[in-house]
Amino acid sequence: MEKEQYAFLKTLVAISLVLLCLWAAQWQYQRGVDRHARNVLIAEQSQLPPIEFKNLLGNIADYEWRKISLRGSFDDKNQILLRNRYHDGMYGFEQLTLFVFDERKIWVDRGWVKAGSDATVPPQLQPTNQGLISIDGRLRLDSSLPRGKFFAVANDSERNLVSQLDARRGIQTEKFYIDLISASDDSMNPDVPVELPELSDGPHMAYALQWLFFAGLVIYGRRLIRKSA
Repeated sequence: MEKEQYAFLKTLVAISLVLLCLWAAQWQYQRGVDRHARNVLIAEQSQLPPIEFKNLLGNIADYEWRKISLRGSFDDKNQILLRNRYHDGMYGFEQLTLFVFDERKIWVDRGWVKAGSDATVPPQLQPTNQGLISIDGRLRLDSSLPRGKFFAVANDSERNLVSQLDARRGIQTEKFYIDLISASDDSMNPDVPVELPELSDGPHMAYALQWLFFAGLVIYGRRLIRKSA
């Protein structure tokens, strides 16, 4: 009787492991499908011709990664530096500057700037023409803004979180931002523009097959144990 109970317990453990492997395989497979769909969306949207902001219709999320054209002016009194950004192995920041158009405000990611020689030396920011200017950029959702610790740098060198900067200065910005591609003033074109993410499907499908293989090993191992019992 004890032997049967022990065999049943081993079978139960094996079934649990197989189910866990199948769940992990399905999870990795779905991640692969989602990532592939995202890559296809980015590739298709980024290749479309620029569209003016006033011609955007419906859900703004449907236009993410699409090139859009805006005409307005930059406000260099409101700038943000996203830290921990690297280019060619060098430490630096991404420079975001507030852009005002049609009585609306939006952050524009103007690309990478190199950090100063030490913590006391501010980085050399991209020059800002505060006159009326036309820009082309990629529309990005606020939820896709690079995460992590970041601080704002104003002309007085005060540092604040983005949300604190908006609240303290009464800024109401859009729920999306722009990766700057080009400006009508060539001096404002990014030295190191924001690049599209790497359009790789990653190892998710391989991992899914790996988990299926593990499930097969569990089943095979349980059969061997049963035969030797």
